[in-house]
Amino acid sequence: MLAYYTHNLNPFLIHFSGNWGIRYYGLAYVLGFIAVYFGFMYFHKKGWSTLNKDQVADLLTWVVIGTLAGGRLGYCLLYDFNHTIHDPVSIIAFWREGGISGMASHGGMIGIVIAITLFAKRHKLNFWQLADNIVTVAPIGLFFGRIANFINGELWGRPTDVPWAFIFPEAGPQPRHPSQLYEAFLEGLVLFGIMLWLRHKKAATGVPLLAFFTCYAIFRIIAECFRQPDPQIGYYWGFATQGQLLSLGLIALAGFFYWWRFKRH
Repeated sequence: MLAYYTHNLNPFLIHFSGNWGIRYYGLAYVLGFIAVYFGFMYFHKKGWSTLNKDQVADLLTWVVIGTLAGGRLGYCLLYDFNHTIHDPVSIIAFWREGGISGMASHGGMIGIVIAITLFAKRHKLNFWQLADNIVTVAPIGLFFGRIANFINGELWGRPTDVPWAFIFPEAGPQPRHPSQLYEAFLEGLVLFGIMLWLRHKKAATGVPLLAFFTCYAIFRIIAECFRQPDPQIGYYWGFATQGQLLSLGLIALAGFFYWWRFKRH
């Protein structure tokens, strides 16, 4: 009989008291934003970006706001709509016991696109070049985010008997796929490799953004086959998850951007 791993990791890097401390999940966001900053410094040396340090810092402010606002609103509206409608203050009620929880990757991406659009318009910069640079380093943030999900013991996988399964105590005694690690590999490491390959191959402006949306959506659809769906939603038609449907929408958005960038003229 296999002896499965039991998840018992501490979500706090530094724990002060009660619900206060430095969490790995928050640290993942910080590391992701730092990656954006230093990524743009690298892009400047490669000639992929003309932004100076002050402009990069300004852009980073917009990206932080877009990520957090889009991610939080995306979760509340796409994954927790009924609760949000009855208690809209819950969107920002960080002062309550347990704070606020729930971020949606798809919502965060939409928030970032809006942020880049506004930043580009304000500074009279090329949206596509900015977006291509952002999505090149975005998988780093996704990687750290999924690792933090695993450390938190959340977003666990479906029941399985594979040798590397984990028992997540909050999910019951059944061994489950560590789907957070699958997503960290696909959406983080593999996607980052694809983006770097495209940039070094000097892909046409706009192609990295389209590739990011398409590849992320495909990887997310695959990973969702191993991930337990959100309990308040479950399955659509007995097999499809919310994440998979949203990823199909992301592919449709990539199609729209393709038409806008390459076909409309």
